[in-house]
Amino acid sequence: MPKLTVKELLDLKGVRQIAFVQVARAEEAIAASEAGMDMIGTAFKSTTHDFPTLVPNTHFQFGLKWGKHASAKEALREAMQAMEAGAQSVYCGMSPQVVEVLAREGVPVIAHVGLVPPKATWVGGMRAVGRNAEQAEQVYRESKAFESAGAFALELEVVPSTVAAEITRNISLMTISLGSGQECDATYLFSADLLGENTGHIPRHAKVYRNFADERERLQRERISAYQEFIGDVKKGDYPAKEHSVSMDAAEFKRFKDAIDK
Repeated sequence: MPKLTVKELLDLKGVRQIAFVQVARAEEAIAASEAGMDMIGTAFKSTTHDFPTLVPNTHFQFGLKWGKHASAKEALREAMQAMEAGAQSVYCGMSPQVVEVLAREGVPVIAHVGLVPPKATWVGGMRAVGRNAEQAEQVYRESKAFESAGAFALELEVVPSTVAAEITRNISLMTISLGSGQECDATYLFSADLLGENTGHIPRHAKVYRNFADERERLQRERISAYQEFIGDVKKGDYPAKEHSVSMDAAEFKRFKDAIDK
């Protein structure tokens, strides 16, 4: 199935849910694409530049690291580099003023409201945002500001589902739910949460589909055991055995020996 363009994503608003996953490794991106994921995202850095080429049939989003850019010009430069690397959209957690600069140059921007982790101190820490009328109204105003700035999509993180649903009905942007209920246009999850790789705090909104943490621990124990067995074989002289070595014809070895003994 060909990758969804920004226009096609917007055309699906109110038609069907979009499945969206954030990955950290190339093998996760490939697996997500093969599974039929609609959108795949990751942070834009030197180790991820080639990810879009690995999943040519899936809409790929690069995220700009919050705090890296001191101006809209800097953010625009990296957003354009991300698009050149093959992204179809770019996440930017900065202000509507910065998003407007990117959008004006044709960069399809995903903005962010609700719980924005780098800015969490303003809402009292890592907690839901919009649980009272004043906060909910503020989230709505921010959403409309990003709409006016030209973003095409909006991540709503840990916003009450009723608020997220109302915002979705009242803006033209594609809304993306991360812990904000089922009535946004897309549902988003981190691969690390989905695959059960986190050994610490698991967010309330996350659903764990596999337990990779235990599997990685098992594999680590197996690595240690294999290394210990190797060390033991080396010390006992059991490795390398004859079958692990290259042999030489006896007559050829005699010629070699005679030559170096002269």
